[in-house]
Amino acid sequence: MTPITFAHRGARADHPENTIPAFRHALDRGARGLETDAWLSADGQVVLVHDGAVKVRRGGLPRKLQVERSTAAELAAHDVPTLADLRAELGTEYELSIDLKSPDVGAAIIAETPDPTDRARLWLCSPSSRALRALRTETSETRLVHSQWRQRLPESLERHAADLATARIDALNLHHSEWTAGVVTLFHRFSVQAFAWDVQEVRHLRAMLRMGIDAVYCDHVDRMVATVAEFS
Repeated sequence: MTPITFAHRGARADHPENTIPAFRHALDRGARGLETDAWLSADGQVVLVHDGAVKVRRGGLPRKLQVERSTAAELAAHDVPTLADLRAELGTEYELSIDLKSPDVGAAIIAETPDPTDRARLWLCSPSSRALRALRTETSETRLVHSQWRQRLPESLERHAADLATARIDALNLHHSEWTAGVVTLFHRFSVQAFAWDVQEVRHLRAMLRMGIDAVYCDHVDRMVATVAEFS
């Protein structure tokens, strides 16, 4: 199966990251999926931005706008979209991977996605397998991804694969340098998908494809799409 091509924070190599123009460009250039980050604003909206503070200038002086202390409207003035904005502009006909930044944002995303078909295109990512287990009680359709560094996983990868499968967590997301063909095969044996992030160079993309990886995250959409097409 052709891996999912996730445009990391939109087409961030071509447009400001996590903005509607970046997301639109990524889909126009053939990415099968978008990747973004989500927080809850002060008024409870799901907002798409990587860091917890947005750098702004007022009166010529730089300052930081704290995401969780600002309303969605205040953040929108600095090109921070909401999840609702993304869907209003680009619909839902693509895979959507979201790094969960606020404690309650996963549940808010699920609540904001009532359609089962749309939920099935969601991939909610967290470094906390405990948080993902809690989310599994909220939905059966949404895909859950344990996104972590290899050194922070249990020593036994086989045990971890079994635990993820038991918890119905769909995928493990590691830095591309931490995957081997054997580890991919191990997780596949437990029906846990293998995702690779920060796959920026053609040689790294090709290496992941040869291993049978299920999804890649890349800033360079044209490069990612063209390299994956070679293996189709």
